[in-house]
Amino acid sequence: MQKLNFQAYTFRFKNSENKTAIFDEIRKKFIILTPEEWVRQHVVRFLLEEKKYPKSLINVEKVLLVNGLRKRYDVVVFNPDGSIHILVECKAPEVKITQGTFDQIARYNMTMKSSFLMVSNGLNHYFCQMDYENEKYQFQAELPDYKIENTPKP
Repeated sequence: MQKLNFQAYTFRFKNSENKTAIFDEIRKKFIILTPEEWVRQHVVRFLLEEKKYPKSLINVEKVLLVNGLRKRYDVVVFNPDGSIHILVECKAPEVKITQGTFDQIARYNMTMKSSFLMVSNGLNHYFCQMDYENEKYQFQAELPDYKIENTPKP
């Protein structure tokens, strides 16, 4: 698989019926390795290892309804209260990230109301913070690291 613009991570692979599969730490199973899956697994490792998000708050490849249509998001990071902190859209490395890619994640986010968006093809990464009051997003240099909110003691 192609080298991506992420740190080097260690993955588990297996071959089955002449296809290579990669182990997904979140779904806890082997997934057929496609170029997009390669990017998705790197994004998950980036969130776990670099940004320190707990595995329990990350969800991968689930169905959502957008205007009555069944769509599938790539990666979501939840807040401990169940609201969505980060919505991630992954593309294969050969897919250029265009305005259409941002339109796609923005449509998904109308339903999900995430605080941050990440779009990556493994080579280029874009991070946005949502501004719902002004109905726009602002590009950021990075995603925030995970931090446990300090809850006041009774």
